[in-house]
Amino acid sequence: MKKNKSSSYEDLQNNIRQLKLPEIEVWVNKYPEKKYTISLSTEEFTCICPKTGLPDFATINVNYIPNKLCLELKSFKLYLFSYRNVGIFHEHLVNKILEDIVKACSPRFARVEGIVKVRGGIQTTVVSEYKENR
Repeated sequence: MKKNKSSSYEDLQNNIRQLKLPEIEVWVNKYPEKKYTISLSTEEFTCICPKTGLPDFATINVNYIPNKLCLELKSFKLYLFSYRNVGIFHEHLVNKILEDIVKACSPRFARVEGIVKVRGGIQTTVVSEYKENR
């Protein structure tokens, strides 16, 4: 079987965990003793398919239970929008967002869901979760 020539974005997958994106800022949670859920969602997410170089459009849903820190929304929006020119597989995308959220605010729990619009007859939904070790 002949291997297809890879796109210029595909090589970026090797170092995707080191991808430099804008910092997600945080603020101090005044109710760290309470277990409450914060839900964030955007339908305006885009990134680039690393195989075709075409844009992928997605809905990103985030649910997290904060600990001492909460995500600052404007910086999180800018963080998400920075993927606009990034070639990334859907599976890597969701896990990268989750890692960056955990790094920024050390939540008790976090769940990231990426629902990528249909292309080629297939819709992709990827979910990744984090639970604090106690």
